[in-house]
Amino acid sequence: MTQAPAQPLIGMGHVWHRRLRPVAHAFRYPSYFLLLPLRSLRDQPSAALARNRRAGISFHDCDHGEGGGDALAWFDGVLQSEGIADADGEVWLHTFPRVFGYVFKPVSFWYAHRADGSLAAVLVEVNNTFGERHAYLLAGDELDWGREQTARKVFHVSPFCRIEGHYRFHFERTAAAAGSPANTRVRVDLHDDAGPLLHTSVAGTLQVLDAASIRRALFGMPLMTLGVVARIHWQALRLWRKRLPFISKPAAPEHFISR
Repeated sequence: MTQAPAQPLIGMGHVWHRRLRPVAHAFRYPSYFLLLPLRSLRDQPSAALARNRRAGISFHDCDHGEGGGDALAWFDGVLQSEGIADADGEVWLHTFPRVFGYVFKPVSFWYAHRADGSLAAVLVEVNNTFGERHAYLLAGDELDWGREQTARKVFHVSPFCRIEGHYRFHFERTAAAAGSPANTRVRVDLHDDAGPLLHTSVAGTLQVLDAASIRRALFGMPLMTLGVVARIHWQALRLWRKRLPFISKPAAPEHFISR
């Protein structure tokens, strides 16, 4: 029996951030995101997903990678160049959509699966507010859902954090069960020589992307992506008022991908 193509999903949840030192600082905001099965969408596009066209909620390939018209082709090229040849299953992209044409994606997560459903690689694609982009590639025998992954920090994101230390990633995704919807959660913690510095997470309950779920997202948070940028600057102002040292932006990494 031929398996039905995977359907695009929308996650309704929140973004959480907590700084531990030198001053305590935390916030939690409601949010939503897309979870897109890019290989299935290549074979059978979704009528509900506005792709590369204007809509209340839309996805544009040029918002990822090198800005081309086929984000999956770019990602497959990354896997090939990095010697990852067994990612022949679904590729799920966890990302913020454009909302009424506006987008800022602080972070997106690419999950590359093998044919048996196991994880072959995860790409963490990061954008900063200076228009720069960098990606951390995670792969190897230790890669799996719920298992901690690490990467050395090499990319400037916050003017209140130096480029030092390492990230600890935790990826979780659970299927729907009796009485419980499907959900996903990503936690990214930053550690330096003194120990944990930042705890962050993005999580949400998953549902099929259709006209009804799009309406709920738009009516509930019509300015979601604009709010992302506004909140970044508001939290930066709060940190500045707490007298955290301001760190000037260094040059971007020489290589787009770090592994």
